[in-house]
Amino acid sequence: MKTYDDITVIIPSLDPDDRLLEVISGVRAQGFTDILLIDDGSSAENQHFFEEAQAQYGCELLHHPHNLGKGRALKTAFAWVTEHRPDIRGCVTIDGDNQHHPEDIAACTDKMLEGGCKALVLGVRDFDSENVPPKSKFGNKCTSFVFRAFCGLKVSDTQTGLRVFPKFTLPTMLEISGERFEYETNMLLVCKQAKIPLVEQTIRTIYIDENATTHFHPIKDSLRIYGIIIRFFLSSILSFVLDYGFFNLLYALTKYLFLATIIARVTSSLFNFTVNRTAVFQSKAPLAATMVRYYLLCAVQMLTSYGLVALLSLLFGDGSVTVAVLKLVVDIFLYFISFRIQQAWVFANKPAESESES
Repeated sequence: MKTYDDITVIIPSLDPDDRLLEVISGVRAQGFTDILLIDDGSSAENQHFFEEAQAQYGCELLHHPHNLGKGRALKTAFAWVTEHRPDIRGCVTIDGDNQHHPEDIAACTDKMLEGGCKALVLGVRDFDSENVPPKSKFGNKCTSFVFRAFCGLKVSDTQTGLRVFPKFTLPTMLEISGERFEYETNMLLVCKQAKIPLVEQTIRTIYIDENATTHFHPIKDSLRIYGIIIRFFLSSILSFVLDYGFFNLLYALTKYLFLATIIARVTSSLFNFTVNRTAVFQSKAPLAATMVRYYLLCAVQMLTSYGLVALLSLLFGDGSVTVAVLKLVVDIFLYFISFRIQQAWVFANKPAESESES
């Protein structure tokens, strides 16, 4: 039988049932010997499942005193693995509710190993399958579309819990923001930004009792997942309000149109740059470099806006109402492009180095 002695299996769990032991038995049968459980604040009546896993299968066990979220559980596991498993080739994260078939776990791991441990492998489900609950199908397809359109992230299953991490990715994983389900989405965005390759492996699509045991909260966790897009939108709105308000205040005080325009735009752009760098994209790239790229983008965006509005006004007329509508349409179009460019270029962090290159 094939063995995976140099791969750590990570299973975060909150209030498990008998299926947790079935999951562990399944991965053991596939040749995985190093299994790490994270008890994310489970109640006292569920502790016996963890105790049985330790006694029967020799699993390592970490406890959170109370529920901290799946993202924090995974980071706890990655930190432990980094310290206690220095010689592994990678680790695989799976869910403890038996929704990942043991053969699929092995297939995803094989894909990472066959690729020389240079890419993060995602076990992706087919959401067109008949057994997928409607809300899960809609939610996952919607999220995949939104992140492809806004972020250029071409991943067919953004919330899969089956992921195989080469060892070199773990330091990056520990720096990613997010404590709950949004962590797994933030992880994909950071991988794209840090040039960590993402590879997909198709797996079985298994939903038990229409996913009734999930700890996913549709509203709260969806807001967290779409956090980067929401923060960018709010940053843009606040920058506009600041620019518009400052302009009107300065013009009312000085009656100098050009001076009011320049001071208002400089003030709002500095605010927008700071918020986008620290709160939206959470960039660690050098300040000077990101500022140069940001203002270069601003200049190009401003000239493009002017050129497109001027061109379209030749086609549709140059009346004040027409131009106002054209300006709105053009700037909304450029807004989406600006998001992509800021994420991929302006605030991009240094690419991660693979194990073979470090």
